[in-house]
Amino acid sequence: MKQDASRNPAYTVDCEDYVHVVEFNPFETGDSGNLIAYGGNNYVVIGTCTFQEEEAGIEGIQYKTLRTFHHGVRVDGIAWSPETRLDSLPPIIKFCTSAADLKIRLFTSDLQDKNEYKVLEGHSDFINGLVFDPKGGQGIASVSDDHTCRIWTLEGVQTSHFVLHSPGMSVCWHPEETFKLMVAEKNGTIRFYDLVAQQAILSLESEQVPLMSAHWCLKNTFKVGAVAGNDWLIWDITRSSYPQTKRPVHMDRACLFRWSTISENLFATTGYPGKMASQFQIHHLGHSQPILVGSVPVGSGISWHRTLPLCVVGGDHKLLFWVTEV
Repeated sequence: MKQDASRNPAYTVDCEDYVHVVEFNPFETGDSGNLIAYGGNNYVVIGTCTFQEEEAGIEGIQYKTLRTFHHGVRVDGIAWSPETRLDSLPPIIKFCTSAADLKIRLFTSDLQDKNEYKVLEGHSDFINGLVFDPKGGQGIASVSDDHTCRIWTLEGVQTSHFVLHSPGMSVCWHPEETFKLMVAEKNGTIRFYDLVAQQAILSLESEQVPLMSAHWCLKNTFKVGAVAGNDWLIWDITRSSYPQTKRPVHMDRACLFRWSTISENLFATTGYPGKMASQFQIHHLGHSQPILVGSVPVGSGISWHRTLPLCVVGGDHKLLFWVTEV
C-alpha cells in the first residue's frame, strides 16, 4: 500500500513474526526481482520484492515469500552470499545467520528439496556482525562481544582470529581488494586488516563512545561512516584518522549506520527503540538536516535496495520501506 506523509513508510509488508533483522541481497542474482531476507524469533524468511519505481506495471510493491527456514532460536544477523543465483537451474540461495545461541548457521537451498545448514561454532559471546567475502563467497567474517574478529571457511574452519581491545560491533569486506577487512570496535576504534599479512594496516578513531555501528562506503571506499553516542560520523581515510564531519542525530543514542548502495552521499541511521518508537533517518551530505525522518514502532535492522534509493527497516510483524531522492 502507498502512503503519502513523509514520516510514514511508502510501502509495508506484513510478516508472521517480529522482525529482528532484514537484509536486501546486495549482489546481482541474474533475476529482475530483489531478494530480501528477514529474521524473527524462530524463522528466517526469504522473499522477492519488486517496486513500482523499477517496473511500470506494478502498483506499489509486489512481494512474494520464496521459502521460510525454521531457525529455532532468535535471528540476530543475516549476511547474503554472492553465490546466490536465481537464474541457475536449480536456483541457489545461500546466506548465513548469527543467533542468540552464539552460533553462525550457513544455509544452502535450491528452493526445492535441498535445504541444508551447517553450524559454525567458536564465539563465546554475542555476535554483532557478519559478512561474506564479496568476490567468491568462500569466506565469512564475524565480530563479537567476545573481543574477537574471526574468518571462517564455508566448512567452519577458522582461518584468522584477530584479538580486539573491546567488543567488535561491525565488520565489512572491501568489495574489490578482498584481502582488506574493516572492523569497528565499541571503544571507538575502527581498524583495517590485511588478511594476507594477518595484521592491522590502518586505524581510525571516533573520539566518542560507544561506537555502535560502522559501514564502509562501497561507492567510495575512502569513506567510512559510523554512529557513536548520539552522533553520526564520517571519515575520509586519505585525510585523517579522525572524523571529517559529524552531527548529533538521535537523542536516545544512535544504533545503526548504513551507506546507500547507489550514492556516496546518502546514508541512513536509526536510534534505539524508545518507549514508543525508534527514529529512522535518511541523510544526504549536501543537506544539513535529515532529508527523511520516519518513526518505527520497535524498529530493528536496516538495509538499502541494491539499485534504488529505497531503504527497509524491520518492525513489529512488518517490513517498512521508505523511498527517497538521490
